[in-house]
Amino acid sequence: MTTRIAVIGATGYTAFELLKILARHPSAELIIATSRQDGNLSIQDVHPALAGCFDLPLTQLDVETIRSEVDFVFSCLPHAASASTVGSLMNGGVKVVDFSADYRLIDLAVYEKWYGVEHPDGDRLGSVPYGLPELYRDEIRQANLVANPGCYPTSAILALAPLLKEKLISTNDIIVNAVSGVSGAGRNANPAFQYCEANENVKAYGIGTHRHAPEISQYCTFVAEENCEVLFTPHLVPMHRGIFTTCYVRPNDGISANDAFAALRDIYCGEQFVRVVNHPVETKNVANTNYCDLAVFQNNDRLVVVSAIDNLIKGAAGAAVQNFNLMCGYDEATALL
Repeated sequence: MTTRIAVIGATGYTAFELLKILARHPSAELIIATSRQDGNLSIQDVHPALAGCFDLPLTQLDVETIRSEVDFVFSCLPHAASASTVGSLMNGGVKVVDFSADYRLIDLAVYEKWYGVEHPDGDRLGSVPYGLPELYRDEIRQANLVANPGCYPTSAILALAPLLKEKLISTNDIIVNAVSGVSGAGRNANPAFQYCEANENVKAYGIGTHRHAPEISQYCTFVAEENCEVLFTPHLVPMHRGIFTTCYVRPNDGISANDAFAALRDIYCGEQFVRVVNHPVETKNVANTNYCDLAVFQNNDRLVVVSAIDNLIKGAAGAAVQNFNLMCGYDEATALL
């Protein structure tokens, strides 16, 4: 059995990682790849490393053609542009994993506040499963549309969710600091992400305004079953790929780092892509993989939970393929190990 696939917006870094995974997936048949770029370009023109993997041109987006020729779509379009396309595809019976933020938040007003646009398909908000299999596997299996998580939220939520679920930590005063490689900004010409600006430099950005903040708070709230306000600050560091997240939390009375470690270990026991370790984690150990490494330590009256992922894989393309596998009935780890 094979599944006919379209990748919409196939020129970015995330799409490149997705295409590499699909190239080795035994049940994925790439039929269509689209781009807004002009010219008669092929996949290998934009991604030379994929020469010999796909003999496909990059075409302009044509929803009717996609609806008639494929079974599954990975939408790598930016927010708002993605939802306007996904809504039409869903009406045609195609299954979709959406990489944008368009279906991650359940409150329309919150979405429009943080993203500054009117939602093109707002009626679906609240009914689309969040594509974090470790938390929502059953819902993903039954879904025709899944909202792929943000990269920062993936690293933070996987670190915090077990401790919130087991009521081991306070839902107040949760601080999340995270650093990301430059590829997290996508393939764009913003001078801030060019070599001369980013190299030998570290900076915080989006302080108090980063769009992943409400996403982290929302899903922590769902897991805790009470309101969680997370103070989130991202940082840009001079590396190509990876996210390292440090979460500072207050343990409830009598809870130690050993209790937190046991909760992480027990909840993620059997999860193929989450590794709970008793030593400091490092981004180099998860680079180019779909793993998330977690560890927890005591620091005076706080617990410090650290998380490392590859932002382009577990934080994007790898998670999307996990979701694809679940939605199509394939083994969840296919093409990811």
